[in-house]
Amino acid sequence: MRLDAEEKVEVGLMERGAVDPEFGGKGDETPRLRLEAGPTRRQTQEGAADGGVDLVYSINDRPPWYLCVLLGLQHYILAFGGILVIPLILAEHLCIRDSVATSQLISTIFFVSGVCTLLQTTVGNRLPILQGGSLTFLTPTLAILALPRWKCPDPRASAEMPVSVENATGSPGHADDMWMTRMCEIQGAILVASFLQVVLGLSGLVGFVLRYIGPLTIAPTISLIGLSLFIEAGRKSGSQWGVAALTVCLILLFSQYLSRVDVPLIAYTDKKWQVFQYPLFKLFSALLGMCGAWFVCFLLTVFDVFPSKSDEYGFLARTDINVQAVVDSPWIYLPYPGQWGVPTVSVSSVLGMMAGVLASTMESIGDYYACARLSGAPPPPSHAINRGIAVEGLGCILAALWGTGNGTTSYSQNIAALGITKVGSRLVLQTTGILMILMGVFGKFGAIFITIPAPVIGGMFLIMFGMIAAVGLSNLQFVELNSSRNLLILGFSIFSGLVLPTWFQANPGIVDTGVQELDQVIVVLFTTHMFIGGFFGFVLDNTIPGSDEERGIRSWQHGAEDGGRGADTSCYDIPLCGAVFKRYRCFRYLPFLPSHVNTPQTTSK
Repeated sequence: MRLDAEEKVEVGLMERGAVDPEFGGKGDETPRLRLEAGPTRRQTQEGAADGGVDLVYSINDRPPWYLCVLLGLQHYILAFGGILVIPLILAEHLCIRDSVATSQLISTIFFVSGVCTLLQTTVGNRLPILQGGSLTFLTPTLAILALPRWKCPDPRASAEMPVSVENATGSPGHADDMWMTRMCEIQGAILVASFLQVVLGLSGLVGFVLRYIGPLTIAPTISLIGLSLFIEAGRKSGSQWGVAALTVCLILLFSQYLSRVDVPLIAYTDKKWQVFQYPLFKLFSALLGMCGAWFVCFLLTVFDVFPSKSDEYGFLARTDINVQAVVDSPWIYLPYPGQWGVPTVSVSSVLGMMAGVLASTMESIGDYYACARLSGAPPPPSHAINRGIAVEGLGCILAALWGTGNGTTSYSQNIAALGITKVGSRLVLQTTGILMILMGVFGKFGAIFITIPAPVIGGMFLIMFGMIAAVGLSNLQFVELNSSRNLLILGFSIFSGLVLPTWFQANPGIVDTGVQELDQVIVVLFTTHMFIGGFFGFVLDNTIPGSDEERGIRSWQHGAEDGGRGADTSCYDIPLCGAVFKRYRCFRYLPFLPSHVNTPQTTSK
């Protein structure tokens, strides 16, 4: 079969496709096969342009469909824990007492995350970047729900009134009305605040600020994305350090020690059986590592090696803790807009949520640069960043309309997975988006992954978040590190990004300006590590005197230009619309379109 032969050449495993550029059959199949054989031959160019990134599939490559499904499932599993924790936290503060309602909330957030991922990878910045629930929106949400009017009633009082209760407005209603009224308040705040993100992207304000951003701003921002999560990684890993260490060892074994080892497989192609070598460990290192540790935990649970009491060390390593959640999840549930009611809007809630929007925007910009670096793409031009931020704002609006209780943002752990698995294909993340939609509709299948033990997720976090921190620091290759100016900016930005949020979190009531809305804004911004580090790096780098060579600006911009030659910048173009944008001059003045004339890629010298 011709399709199977194409797939072999696509992975670069068949010798004739790798050494003979003219191979590929006849007719119109030849150029397509020649193009698909490219990923293996382009690795040296892309590695040089992107700091040594060695990819099996880069951003524009199209792996076979079955590989896309497996690699997409790997990304789904990596993002599952981070997305799942948001509805579980919200359920408690929204006063949800029904496990079925909780499972519906889980299905909704996965469904919307899948839709937003497809939007971002197709018409947004078009990077292989997953969209999911954001912890930056969780802080203002919990601040809103902590207000006296939204506090949950005493569970004992609710037990005495099983039929009707007093809702937030003081009138009698059903128990579901209690949490749905609170959800509508959160929906309204996210809905209105997200328009700020859309305006920032469509107006080009984000791209304008990028002209003044260099390695000393990007490095602290990206590094703090990983460093700030060390508490979460330690908390999950500390529930059973042996299992976490096993997960780390397995991922390291598959991704590093066995990355050059190919596994012999048999395939039926061209009307005969053939044996070919397949890079199984390199492509599925994270999935194999997590599944291996998960299976070990399952065996130790079956044989009652782990304790059965929740207050004993090692209990969270059991795989039967969340089995009831799988039972309670519906087989099929189709989320729809307004399913919890019409969103309500209040000024204090919107202002508090805007702080979360700004923090999410700052974090996403750092994610874009990290994702581009790990997927074999050049640094994103301003039009791609503008469009990506606008689409994230649109995704938050969709999340508000569907009622996830949260917004959406770029997922850092999945960006790190690109560097671990050496697969940066956009098509893989689009497949992940489809899987997330299906898992949101078929609730029980998605709920199975709830049984992944906490220490397994913690071990994965140790690898992934460390990778993100290293990617951020790799931007310092353009900076003069013998300069005391640069060392001061770098050290102060990173250290402040760790100290200030930790102090504000330890002293939650210290901010009291007398204006509740202003207090919420200050707390959200000063408890966001990436915002603090990026802010200080940006201000100091642009105010302390220093030459462009010393700051690394010129080398960094030239690196962007070289990256553009190594990996075609058309990867950021909107599909099917390029000819229209080039034909009419009016599109040149829209800062979120590829035809815009003032982008860093075209103006920097």
